Amino acid sequence: MSVPSHENWIDRQIREAIERGEFDDLPGAGRPLRGLDDRDPDWWVKRMMEREGLDSSDALPPVFQLRREHATFPESLADIATEEGVREVLRDYNERVLAELRRPTFGPASPPIAPRADVEVLVEQWRRLRAQRAEAPADEGAPEPPSPPSRRRSWWRRRRRR
Repeated sequence: MSVPSHENWIDRQIREAIERGEFDDLPGAGRPLRGLDDRDPDWWVKRMMEREGLDSSDALPPVFQLRREHATFPESLADIATEEGVREVLRDYNERVLAELRRPTFGPASPPIAPRADVEVLVEQWRRLRAQRAEAPADEGAPEPPSPPSRRRSWWRRRRRR
């Protein structure tokens, strides 16, 4: 087999490996490559996130994660058993909003801002929501609704709590 004179080091390594048979019998040999027909340039990221069980909202900038969290109040607080627990969650949220506001920004455009939570208003809404749930007639024969799958907290959220 003649070797082209313009062959670089990488091409030579690949050619020699082929000649030694190191690429023979690889897993998936003879099958088409997946994802080549997909026109989405981020197909591999989406597939990896699906495989790893990650939520795409975890990739959002922190200010948008805070906005999304704020949009779920007070319904997301309904499962907290005590008023002090609700206040602690809301204090933590407001601390994260302030930390995000203190982060330096660059460029002429003003950055998006996450709203702060009004603790007293949300605690009052939490009380009403808990009272409504307590008054609702419970079907004794009805099965429990399935609980949502538990989400792993992102490493930066776990780290921020320390």
